[in-house]
Amino acid sequence: MTTLSVDKVRDLKRGGISNLPVIAADIIYGGAVVGVVKATGHARPLVGGDQFGGFAYRNADNSLGAAADIQVSVVREGIVTLPVSGAVITDVGAHVWATDDDTFVFHGAGGSYVGKVVRFAGSGYVDVQFSAGEMLDPFEGMLHELKSANYTIDAEDGGKVIWVDTDAVVLTLPAVGGINNVVVANAAAYGVSGVAISPNASDMIEGPDITAADNKDIINTKATANRGDYAVITDGDANGWSLIRRKGVWAREA
Repeated sequence: MTTLSVDKVRDLKRGGISNLPVIAADIIYGGAVVGVVKATGHARPLVGGDQFGGFAYRNADNSLGAAADIQVSVVREGIVTLPVSGAVITDVGAHVWATDDDTFVFHGAGGSYVGKVVRFAGSGYVDVQFSAGEMLDPFEGMLHELKSANYTIDAEDGGKVIWVDTDAVVLTLPAVGGINNVVVANAAAYGVSGVAISPNASDMIEGPDITAADNKDIINTKATANRGDYAVITDGDANGWSLIRRKGVWAREA
């Protein structure tokens, strides 16, 4: 990932414009994603985890200045065409995060929430509706991690969103007890990756319309799996785990 070093022309249908004070000794280039430093309220080229402040309407060069010597004009709401790796026509409705001022992804690991896809604009490009401070991360308040290989969930994963971007990955649950609100989410495009949540051999996963049985996975079926499908797993009862919420097609292992 490389932050912008020149202004970037974006197809940006702008809404409200406001001004934010710029951090010391930095340049925010036109078209950059603007982040707000949580500790100071100053604007900078976005660093993953910053509060999303909008898109820079024009260049703001404070390379020789102190903090807040100048302000950057930002477009805080509207629709913008963005390059997102792997974007396809089935991504309408998917959520987008920025990991720096010019890099966009379909998962929240290491990023700041930007907005939601409203139109497929062409291979690798989508139109994203955004509203800084108004449109919130759908998993606001949860930590995000990305997994590309099999992984065993542990006590530190409660309250996390675990994104999976690779086919046939299995997330294994420990023996039931003490872990709540683990979100398992699919980060791959439609029909590309199936994701399995596997209980301990003596546990089952119970939930709506699930015929629960010990040692049977819950699977986000590959053929119909879509980016953003997710399942919320929480501590259940003596039988095992509970699936309390899901999006997309999740079926019990045969």
